[in-house]
Amino acid sequence: MQNNTKLLDINMSDESMNEMFLKAEVLVEALPYIRDFNNKIVVVKYGGSAMIDKNLEESMMKDVALLKLVGMHPVIVHGGGKEISKWVAMSGKESEFVEGLRVTDEDTMQIAEMVLGRVNKHLVAMIEQLGVKAVGISGKDGATLKVDKKTVNGKDIGFVGNVKEVNPSLIQTLLDNDFIPVIAPIGLDDAFNTYNINADDAACAIAESLGAEKLAFMTDIEGVCTDPSDKSTLISSLTLAEAYKMIEDGYIGGGMLPKIKNCIEAVENGVRRVYILDGRREHCLLLEFFTKKGIGTAIVRDENSYYEHEKGVLTK
Repeated sequence: MQNNTKLLDINMSDESMNEMFLKAEVLVEALPYIRDFNNKIVVVKYGGSAMIDKNLEESMMKDVALLKLVGMHPVIVHGGGKEISKWVAMSGKESEFVEGLRVTDEDTMQIAEMVLGRVNKHLVAMIEQLGVKAVGISGKDGATLKVDKKTVNGKDIGFVGNVKEVNPSLIQTLLDNDFIPVIAPIGLDDAFNTYNINADDAACAIAESLGAEKLAFMTDIEGVCTDPSDKSTLISSLTLAEAYKMIEDGYIGGGMLPKIKNCIEAVENGVRRVYILDGRREHCLLLEFFTKKGIGTAIVRDENSYYEHEKGVLTK
């Protein structure tokens, strides 16, 4: 009888063997992280270029699905600003911003809610396609995000909300039942009016309310650099004291300043670690979460906040 058993090619090239060993080394390096983060909540703020590039979008959803499959509990908070601007323009209106916040009248609010709902269900479908359960909600569902009106230097910018309270019970119920929550940053005020919320602000508030182990911001920059024009000056990790010092010394300003302040606030309010990652790089979540040096900037409370297997690496 013919033997159809396929045998390993003993003449495998050195190059192929090296590639296999490298893959094995990556898995071994990831092991302590998978162990330490098992059953921990991770909040991912998803936006920027990673949302408008199909390959990056697929990469990000695969990363999130893998986090779930290795035992973590990911929560996605997504934006949709560029898509909202497109639809606002199609309606014949012109987008207006004040200090980075969209001026949101009633018509614009309706457009924003429509677009964010569409983005939300698109992300849910992508995750489900990977064999992982997901549910899309907005902050209106279950009164998850309660807001009050946000103003900028006393200027009324319409239906833009400032998160004043998070009710995490619906999110926690989804996590407990093995779903990935995908959350659109829309909330209600005390009179049940609908407000648009800056996705960074929403992600911070949600991470704090859940006592998340990690909060990751997908951005269009490499991370925090001492010289923003020189990628080689990327800082792998910052303590709160170091982050405050960089602000004081003028190394952090412009659009990065509010993001860093959000990171600081999240750590001060119980999130173990906050990351600023370059969402333009494929698999940036996995590279940051499961390797010692990572590819972005991690912000921690102090030097005692490093994980055991990082000491002597990130603290150099």
